[in-house]
Amino acid sequence: MSDEDVAVSSDVEQEVLDDEPKSILLGIISQLRKGMDLSRVTLPTFVLEPRSMCERITDFMSHPELVLGTHKKADPIARFNDVVMYFLSGWHIRPKGVKKPYNPVLGEFFRCRWKFPDGSESFYVCEQVSHHPPVSVYVYINPQNDIWISGDLRPKSKFLGNSAATIMQGTSRIAFRRSFPGEEYVVTLPNVYARGILFGSMHLEMGDAVTVRCTKNDLLADIEFQTKGYFSGTYNGLKGKIKRVGSGEVLGTVGGKWTDTMTITKSSSAPATSISPTMTTQATGANPNVMAFDAVTATIHSKITLPEAEQEEFESRKLWAAVTRGLATRDLDAATVEKTAIEDNQRAIVKERAAAGVQWEPRFFKPAGDEVWEFRMPTLQSDDPVQITSVLEQFIFGPPSNPMHRKFWATPRSDAKTTPVPL
Repeated sequence: MSDEDVAVSSDVEQEVLDDEPKSILLGIISQLRKGMDLSRVTLPTFVLEPRSMCERITDFMSHPELVLGTHKKADPIARFNDVVMYFLSGWHIRPKGVKKPYNPVLGEFFRCRWKFPDGSESFYVCEQVSHHPPVSVYVYINPQNDIWISGDLRPKSKFLGNSAATIMQGTSRIAFRRSFPGEEYVVTLPNVYARGILFGSMHLEMGDAVTVRCTKNDLLADIEFQTKGYFSGTYNGLKGKIKRVGSGEVLGTVGGKWTDTMTITKSSSAPATSISPTMTTQATGANPNVMAFDAVTATIHSKITLPEAEQEEFESRKLWAAVTRGLATRDLDAATVEKTAIEDNQRAIVKERAAAGVQWEPRFFKPAGDEVWEFRMPTLQSDDPVQITSVLEQFIFGPPSNPMHRKFWATPRSDAKTTPVPL
């Protein structure tokens, strides 16, 4: 997705459909019941965002400067505040209007890396480990700055009348493993609402309560993503508190808008070191008690991916490339044909595996309990960041070892421009 396709500053990105797409959407809605699960409802192509959910998750990692130095901080409250702001920082990246990312097929994955001015490098891979129900599992690692993020996303959509909700089940876990063993930050996600699908202008909102919790340090952030009601409320507001769980002591408050300026304001009882001076901006008058992040002016760090011609068949951008081209050129008929081809092929290969008695095995992750997934991290010989970087690069960007991971298309595509995967 290009920068032109992303809205980063306005409170509400509204979309008014033309008569034909509006008629198509109303035709689908007329068959739905309030509260109905939308996971198996085929939506028209014009509501699609031109990227997969496996890639969209990277939005959460777009502002790493907020945590690149966190592993060096001795104050646990300062580390907690950094993580809270980092979690809030990526939500402003969104498509214009009301768009839904591609539903990843089973085995689909997106991988990339980032390189930063401090010389460090981050690696990311997300894999679809289940299609029904949809489950995306991901990991993000920056060895030099000791950042380890893992998580899962289990979206569940419901029809609510004039809106549709995507319940964002799953958690993200952030750790600084070498620096602070056993310290983990568990984050839940806000829900996504598409408003005005029957009448009014269509727009997206984030809503409901989320938490950031660090059990080892007895710290909790309760944050509400505020939605606009008929007579009150605000678009894209944030309101919350950071506190000690055991005593209930409030250490700071969260405020602002996730599309604009977000703040963490230190309470009088919190230590002075709990607010990072590098995060104090002119938006707060350089108040030493306020940490601020300006989503409007912040730099979005660009992902580095393999060229499409070098990507594998299961890789998100290559798999959906023809659909993306159709959307980019506004050839919705071609995009629909290509989307249908992917869905039909997915069903065909599932039937083939079932007939052969073959069970799908995820490539990058393995089950580790009830709804728990573990990264198949190769054995490390040391905690040396250079060695970890080398291992990650080889594992994430190396060729697949299992034959089932090499081929998505049951029948080779006549228009496919592929580079064979090394055996």
